[in-house]
Amino acid sequence: MTVLAVDAGNSKTDVAVVAADGTVVGAARGGGFQPPRVGVEAAVDVLADAVGRALAEAGLDSVDHVSACLANADLPVEERELAAALRARAWSSSVDVRNDTFAVLRAGLLEDAEPRGVAVVCGAGVNCAGMLPDGRTARFPAIGKISGDWGGGGGLAEEALWFAARAEDGRGEPTALMHDLPEHFGLASMYALIEALHLGTIPLERRHECAPVLFATAAAGDPVARGLVDRMADEVVAMSTVALRRLDLLESQVPVLLGGSVLAARHPQLDTRIRDLLSTRAPKAEPRVVTERPVLGAALLGLDAVGAPPLVHATVRAHYAG
Repeated sequence: MTVLAVDAGNSKTDVAVVAADGTVVGAARGGGFQPPRVGVEAAVDVLADAVGRALAEAGLDSVDHVSACLANADLPVEERELAAALRARAWSSSVDVRNDTFAVLRAGLLEDAEPRGVAVVCGAGVNCAGMLPDGRTARFPAIGKISGDWGGGGGLAEEALWFAARAEDGRGEPTALMHDLPEHFGLASMYALIEALHLGTIPLERRHECAPVLFATAAAGDPVARGLVDRMADEVVAMSTVALRRLDLLESQVPVLLGGSVLAARHPQLDTRIRDLLSTRAPKAEPRVVTERPVLGAALLGLDAVGAPPLVHATVRAHYAG
């Protein structure tokens, strides 16, 4: 049974074609997947380019199953819409679409025979997903503040700018962020940075650079910055423990996987607090930073769906470990 695995994030798409024995026979990369910005069909066109190249390398026109883990597939209704759009491309009549958090989760679950656990992904935003071998899952909408979310690299950047602006104009408590943030951009004050961001002199996409500055300021001992890092750790633990509880895993020895650029960086304060809180709230949980490529997770989910034996899973893992 051949599987087409797709991991599509906001900034890039990773595609693999996996043969029945687990050999990766085709692969390609493409641009970001952003249906909210460009529409579903245009977003799928981006996938189609990478998929077409991967299928051509494999010498195939179609596969037995498509396993697609997609950014912005946050709600079941969106997953169904995207699955229909992928099915219409005739890559396969068997299509499974999930949020891209599941790719990180499945890639990090090393127990291929009975994968179970929870993953928190903290990149530009924050999300969490959990799964059991019987197919049950736990998830969150994760579409921003209206669904109760806080943090991620983008959220931390906004919070850092907010505290720094108020520190400079006198409305808030003092923080070194008021100097560190503008200095990072080569500016003399928060007022100058606010003006540059507002007028577009500094492009909007560069706001994410504020998050590493925040962590550096926290490491230097600034109370405001340290408070934000602690709150991020609290959110990660809150999401993971809720997911564990929903799946009746709170008292089980299972992995809690930490993925995304913010968590993968292993900032000492953030990493230590997450582990300390988990040891109290879910003492049997095993925190583990995910280093595997998410497309591996999409491939493993596809192999799960077609009932591939563990040896096939191991072959795919070996390919991405090399």
